[in-house]
Amino acid sequence: MVITPLLVIFMLVVFILLFLFLNTVDKRKWLTFLISLVLTPIAYFYLFYPFINIVANYHHQKYFNSEAWTENPALRYEMIDQTISSDTLIGMPKNKIETLLGPYEWLSWDEAKKAHNENKWNYGLGIEPGAFTNKRECVEITFKDDKVVALNQYEEKISYENEEK
Repeated sequence: MVITPLLVIFMLVVFILLFLFLNTVDKRKWLTFLISLVLTPIAYFYLFYPFINIVANYHHQKYFNSEAWTENPALRYEMIDQTISSDTLIGMPKNKIETLLGPYEWLSWDEAKKAHNENKWNYGLGIEPGAFTNKRECVEITFKDDKVVALNQYEEKISYENEEK
């Protein structure tokens, strides 16, 4: 375990809160201090830390891997940030994109043509973990002259088929 300043601060906060709470139960300072000292790691690692992990919206970042992209579509959100920032796919032709990412999942709608735009492919990236997540991540790949010119990441509200409106 890596001891960081944030860990120390959070442990101190938990210790102080436990000490103040136990001080209302028993006025013996030495006993309250001893119990707080023993209960602080337990309260921190079994109550406070899991709660922070549930509420915080943090996930691991991974490098783009074509095999992982096709085999595990629910975890694509882990690869997309690095893929966009490094311009990994920019300039690739459609057939190469289809080989790397698989066939597009859906096409963007073009209001001007009133039809699907064959030059805007969309892929679902999965749902980022978190307690209050109500949107799923998606990416739109834009082609011009059969080459990738842009990747646009966006969020889409999660809806279920049986959900009443």
